[in-house]
Amino acid sequence: MLHKDVRHTIQFSFYQKTLIKVKGHAVHGCAQHTPTGNQEFILAEAPLGKAFPCRSKDIWVLLFLAFSMEQEGVSLIERIRQLEKLARQLEPGAGKRDEVRRRVIDYCEHFLNHLDRIPAFVRGSSAITDFPIGEEPLNVDLALRLLRQHIDQPGLNPASAGHLGYIPGGGLYYSALGDYLADVFNRYAGVHFTGPGAAALEQHLVRWMADLFGYPGEAAGTLTSGGSVSNLMAVMVARDAAGLKSRDVDRAVIYMTHQAHHSIDKALRLAGLREAIIRRVPMDERWRMKADDLDRLIIMDKTNRLLPLMVVASAGTTDTGAVDPLADLARICRKHELWFHVDAAYGGFYILTQEGKNLLAGIEQSDSITVDPHKGLFLPYGTGALLVRRGELLKRSFSSQAAYLQDATAGESPADYSIELTRPFRGLRLWLPLMLHGLKPFRACLEEKLLLARYFEQQVRQLGFETGGPPQLSVVVYRYAGKGLDANSFNQRLVHAVHEDGRVFVSSTRINQQIYLRAAILSFRTHIKTIDLLLQVLEEQKQKVLAALAAVTQS
Repeated sequence: MLHKDVRHTIQFSFYQKTLIKVKGHAVHGCAQHTPTGNQEFILAEAPLGKAFPCRSKDIWVLLFLAFSMEQEGVSLIERIRQLEKLARQLEPGAGKRDEVRRRVIDYCEHFLNHLDRIPAFVRGSSAITDFPIGEEPLNVDLALRLLRQHIDQPGLNPASAGHLGYIPGGGLYYSALGDYLADVFNRYAGVHFTGPGAAALEQHLVRWMADLFGYPGEAAGTLTSGGSVSNLMAVMVARDAAGLKSRDVDRAVIYMTHQAHHSIDKALRLAGLREAIIRRVPMDERWRMKADDLDRLIIMDKTNRLLPLMVVASAGTTDTGAVDPLADLARICRKHELWFHVDAAYGGFYILTQEGKNLLAGIEQSDSITVDPHKGLFLPYGTGALLVRRGELLKRSFSSQAAYLQDATAGESPADYSIELTRPFRGLRLWLPLMLHGLKPFRACLEEKLLLARYFEQQVRQLGFETGGPPQLSVVVYRYAGKGLDANSFNQRLVHAVHEDGRVFVSSTRINQQIYLRAAILSFRTHIKTIDLLLQVLEEQKQKVLAALAAVTQS
């Protein structure tokens, strides 16, 4: 209905005016209230201020377009057909798909075939933002050229064998193919009804991991984007399982060491536990939680009428690769009825090796485990997992219902065990390489990394570096502390020099106010040749920094 009397209209403050071009003609309008409270789009060019009643600003624009088209003699059906023709450009034909796919595959093959010649690190900028997104399409060759220049070249190259900093991610080729398949078919794995096969596959993978860590049949879990989300969910399940009330948060106590991953602190804030008490349990000389001190702290807190809630142990810390004494901590948690969470994001999949299995003994007694397939199984970033011993507790925290999903209640759905409803089909990127490779090369690769770390620690000491001792897993911390040197300043200059060299990439950390370099050996492409190159680069750059310091002193 068109309203002619607009003498009492009031302009909407948040969407006052719009300018739309229809067939090259500019027309104006503004959003207003009518005296009856209806929302309208007022056509400035229309006689007597013709208006269309509407309920959202998007509809205002659509109605305005419809009115404008009618004024120019274009019917609604004609306009829909015009738009369809343009929209169909989003569905390229077989020939176009083949053309673009070939260029993308060629680009990827060139990258993989020349990976050993590509630096592990290149300082660069984010100049990709200089290229605006426009109305017209870009040639695929130009798009790939921009990608190569501004995305693939600058910064850290995680695909490189020389990526030895932080915790290397993977990037298995078969995982990329799994993602390609998942994205083309676009199966929704969150709800069993809509994707029964995809949902079942993810649950199958969760069950495989639960069995790997010795969890019982009642265990459940979910695939996540990584350790941060997994740790957040674990904290939330622990909170809910304890029945913690908001009025008691400031009496709740969480126990962990200073080596616990910083995502735990973030998880506590996000889970509404910002005001909870965090006890930093003392560590031994290898940066592992002291079980006796944990027991003492819990007893003290109970005596003081506090509420011990959970213990967060590490199975491979990011800084040093330390593994807490899991079996001893599990015993203490059972004794005091605390939730026992193990953050095994980095170290968990070493359980596939015999040495790792021995080191992780006790993890099967935990209440929840965070583990990242994008670390220990070498998958692309964005592939984590949370496992919970008593699966019904996970479901109790995250299952919910909605009216629009009333037709989709059949079967067990991954969304019932997850913080996510909308989610990518992560399962295929894990399932495909496991099926096409089998477990044997994964076990071999992980054992190789353990031995490479041991080899590097021995060899770097021969170059005059001091280390944090033989590695438990595959992270080695080391520093150069020559006579008369400011060791912290020297090691900061050394890591900067290694970055400038670019052939390998290492990172640094601070432990007890001392700067250490880290060698995190986990890339599936890293072999002994890479470790020897790292030793060579360290020696070369150490001598250069020493020479530069000597020149400054002499001058």
